[in-house]
Amino acid sequence: MNVARRPEELEPARRAAAVGTFDGVHRGHRRVIEAARATGLRSAVVTFDPHPRTTFGDRVELLTTTQRRLELLEQVGVEDVLLLEFDEALAALSPEAFAESVLRRAGVEVVAAGDGFRFGHDRRGDLDLLERLGFDVRRVPLVDGVSSSHIRRLLAAGEVVRAAALLGRPPEVEGTVVTGDRRGGTLGFPTANLDVRAGLIVPAYGIYAGEALGARAAVSIGTNPHYGGGERKVEAYLLDYEGDLYGGRLVVELWERLRDEGAFVSEAELVAAIADDVRRARSARRPA
Repeated sequence: MNVARRPEELEPARRAAAVGTFDGVHRGHRRVIEAARATGLRSAVVTFDPHPRTTFGDRVELLTTTQRRLELLEQVGVEDVLLLEFDEALAALSPEAFAESVLRRAGVEVVAAGDGFRFGHDRRGDLDLLERLGFDVRRVPLVDGVSSSHIRRLLAAGEVVRAAALLGRPPEVEGTVVTGDRRGGTLGFPTANLDVRAGLIVPAYGIYAGEALGARAAVSIGTNPHYGGGERKVEAYLLDYEGDLYGGRLVVELWERLRDEGAFVSEAELVAAIADDVRRARSARRPA
């Protein structure tokens, strides 16, 4: 998959493009992308970094990093991505100017989008305008109940199985593995401690079953109340995994919420609870 930052960086081609933020690359996004791919032209996605709403000061908890978004777009068969920096200059472009200076210059002939698609300054552009400008517009029905904002609400409630049904894949937590307090190792369950980038959503506190690097995982999200912690931590114990993860990027799928985090009467009870989490993680099934 080719990734360009400016239209002129793309090789000349007749393209069918899906345009949007595509945070999470959920089932609704994939339906739009499939409509573009079905045209037989070279498939493309025109997307933005950072998220447009953050440019205007809004707080958005993203489902994916830009790197992960690109990986997911490649997985669904997109051939070209035009990743535009969403700054004040881009936001100020009229819909007509965006269509001509971005879409037309990128070789886009077909635009696939849902009926509610809006673009350009003050979101004044729509699919009718693109048709008047000579683009072949493919109107894609929305997937009922599927939106990035709805998925964020589900994750904030710890509803990872329901979120997976909308995403079409398990939700994930991503970060860089950093040194922790090493307490898990002393208990017999060494964990990878994730430094999650600010601006990414982290699901509700609790213990989850999941997978990372092909290994089942028991994942703790919370403050380690048994030890009186106050800072949020994301820790993943990868079952039967051997290797040095420190300093590397780790993407962990979340398959099932097992229980709330909690304090125990003794450390022995804590170890027994973790052992049960590991047992359940080993037998968990991947949703979606």
